[in-house]
Amino acid sequence: MERVRIMQRNRLLQMVEEAKTIAVLGHIRPDGDCIGSCLAVCNYLKEQYPEKNVQVYLEKPPVKFSYLDYFDQISQNPAEDVIYDLCICLDSADKERLGAFVRYLDTAAHSICLDHHITNRGYCEENVVLPDASSTCEVVYGFLEKDKISTAAAACIYTGIIHDTNVFKNSNTTAKTMEAAGDMMSRGIPFSRIIDESFYRKTYVQNQILGRALLESVTFREGKCIFSVVRRKDMEFYGVESSDLDGIVDQMRVTEGVEVAIFLHETENHVYKVSMRSNNYVDVSKVAAYFGGGGHVRAAGCTMSGSVHDVINNLSGHIDRQMKEYEA
Repeated sequence: MERVRIMQRNRLLQMVEEAKTIAVLGHIRPDGDCIGSCLAVCNYLKEQYPEKNVQVYLEKPPVKFSYLDYFDQISQNPAEDVIYDLCICLDSADKERLGAFVRYLDTAAHSICLDHHITNRGYCEENVVLPDASSTCEVVYGFLEKDKISTAAAACIYTGIIHDTNVFKNSNTTAKTMEAAGDMMSRGIPFSRIIDESFYRKTYVQNQILGRALLESVTFREGKCIFSVVRRKDMEFYGVESSDLDGIVDQMRVTEGVEVAIFLHETENHVYKVSMRSNNYVDVSKVAAYFGGGGHVRAAGCTMSGSVHDVINNLSGHIDRQMKEYEA
């Protein structure tokens, strides 16, 4: 297995070395792992291959990640006439999740995908998908030459790890995860500040919308499930964007007695982005996949249309089946 990994890493490095122009892509509505992995690769490539043209393309990233090097050089606008030698896709389980930037993948001479989503079936020329990894940043760490990881790249990797593990609390945290994080800490990154500023710190308005979502949450199935919803009119009232809703579903998950937490936020009229979390035995990735989404066993999401009542009823049917199987 180790020999296969080394051979694959050598192949990826060869593809990088042969390319003069490289596009780095992540998924729509980028989160900490997506931004961290994209900028980790960007920093590494720019440091090791300063002669290459490397460009990161993402939808508008949350400003709380602006401490990461090259954050200010992320492009949010695709250009139709640009074709790259190599396209590197990170933290995206399928092409559709790349959004408008998928054109760079479709037109690139070669492509690489690094990911940890179990629903990824491989859509690039070379695919490294490790479902047992805590995060795509952990996957990236495993394929970079360790002695060449700078402090700037280490901060990116550490950021992605803490965000996809819920600061080392989720079940996807392993000894390898902690070893990777420890290695990044040893490179002089401000690890405590990264956790506080990018994960825990919230604005006054973010706390308000969190409080409202918790206040209006509803439990069902004898308190084993909980859900809440934030509608577009609520977001407009508070002046918040979707990134300001980060952490709400995780706070709901730790409600005493809860196995599954569901958080909906309206993106269009009667269209909802669904975020699900589970604690012990429900595989929310299976539920999300049924509705065209994906993710991990304990953290997954999808997009659904209809009334809130319809969405929750459809989700709860699949969740209930798993609960009955577990309780049988």
